[in-house]
Amino acid sequence: MVHFRIVFYFKLMLATQNRLLFLNQSEGKGRGVFTSDSIPKGGLIEICPTIILSKEDTQGIHKTLLHDYYFLWNNDGQSAIALGYGSLYNHSETPNAIFELVYGDDEIHFIAQRDIEAGEEITINYLEIRDGKFELWF
Repeated sequence: MVHFRIVFYFKLMLATQNRLLFLNQSEGKGRGVFTSDSIPKGGLIEICPTIILSKEDTQGIHKTLLHDYYFLWNNDGQSAIALGYGSLYNHSETPNAIFELVYGDDEIHFIAQRDIEAGEEITINYLEIRDGKFELWF
C-alpha cells in the first residue's frame, strides 16, 4: 500500500493568489504550465504538496504513465508525485524556474530563477548529477 500524507496549507493560496497558473499547449512538448501575471526573479510560483512513494512503489512506477511525472525524493530510493501543477512543468536546458524539495513538509517549492513575463511558459531543469555528469533522469 502506498503510504502518503497530503497537507494543504493556506500558504499555497498565498503563493498563487497574485498570479494565475494555467495549462496550455507548449510547442513540441504537449501541455505545459503558463502564467497570466508576471513573476519577479525569486518570486514563489507554487508550493506543491506531495505524495511520497516508497522505494518499492518507486520501482513499480516505471511500468506506469506516472514514470514521466515523478521527482526523486531522497537517497533512499523514494520518489514524490507533486500535486497542483508541480508534476506538469516542462523541462528546459534554460529554465526560468527552479524547484526545491522541502523534506520536512513533504512539499516542492517552485521559484522564479529570472523575471517571467505574463503569458510565458514556466519551465524547470530536470537534470541531476550522476558520477560527475549531468543526466536526464527520465
